[in-house]
Amino acid sequence: MRKKMNIKLKKEDTVMVIAGKDKGKTGKILKIDHVKGRVIVQGLNMVKKAVKPKSQNDKGGIIEVEAALEASNVMILTKKGEPARIGYKIEGGKKVRIARKTGEEL
Repeated sequence: MRKKMNIKLKKEDTVMVIAGKDKGKTGKILKIDHVKGRVIVQGLNMVKKAVKPKSQNDKGGIIEVEAALEASNVMILTKKGEPARIGYKIEGGKKVRIARKTGEEL
C-alpha cells in the first residue's frame, strides 16, 4: 500500500502554475491524486488523446484533455490574485487554512 502525500490544496481551489509549459496560467483544481501527489487543473496542461467510439453512433477520434501536474508546481491564489503558500491556524477550536504571505483566510 502506498502512502498518501500531504497536499494542502483542495478541490475547487484556484491555483497558478509556477513551473512547466503553462507557467503563469491559472485555473481551478478538478481532481487531486493524493497517492501520486498530482493535481488536474481545468484548462491547463492539455494533451491530445486518441479515443475509441464507445457505442455505434458515438464518434471516436483525437480529443484534448487535461493531464495531471505535480502538486509542487502549483500555488494557491489569494483573493487579490497573488500566489501564496498555505499555512494553518487554529481559530475557535477549528483548523483554518491561511495564506502565509498575507495571513488572510483561504
